[in-house]
Amino acid sequence: MTQTPPWRMVLSQDPVMAAIINRCPEILPVPRTDIYLSLISSIISQQLSTKVAAVIKNRFLNLFPERYPEPERLQNLPDETLRSVGLSYQKLNYIRNVAAFKETGQLEHASITSLEDEPLITHLTQIKGVGRWTVEMILMFALDRPDVLPVLDLGIQNAIKKAYNLDLTGKPLQAKMREIAENWRPYRTIACKYLWKSLEG
Repeated sequence: MTQTPPWRMVLSQDPVMAAIINRCPEILPVPRTDIYLSLISSIISQQLSTKVAAVIKNRFLNLFPERYPEPERLQNLPDETLRSVGLSYQKLNYIRNVAAFKETGQLEHASITSLEDEPLITHLTQIKGVGRWTVEMILMFALDRPDVLPVLDLGIQNAIKKAYNLDLTGKPLQAKMREIAENWRPYRTIACKYLWKSLEG
């Protein structure tokens, strides 16, 4: 007999969330250990569709041996080369900022994973071009932290508005999202992953 995971028992106490989980395919965590590459991928993806972001990221990685953007090599590439793969000047500067931060030794996996969520957000948002939303995506996907609620994410906003029949925007919507999500602690990350998935169908 398969044991019900604790997160499913908690989230199923919210009937709206229980319905979403029951009609979506199961979501399994796939944590990634390279925070540096995850940050670069997040910057590339900002304000782009998943499909367009994937194309640009693929072109970007093809600029490097073994498709890995070693910080020193990245810093030495001309702007024109980075622009040629579809990066804006703003994004290429942000990516260079991440590479510079990596070169200082502040993105080592051991030190990153030793930080709690809020201190890690503070640490990584020192990098110009890396905001709270970007770090929350790192927490949720690269590190698979269990209890993150990205209230600034448009997809999560839309999914909660649709699922809970809300007609709110801005700060009132964010406050309501936090209120609803209190019922999901300490598994707000997996709840959000199911909310994203609910928008696909």
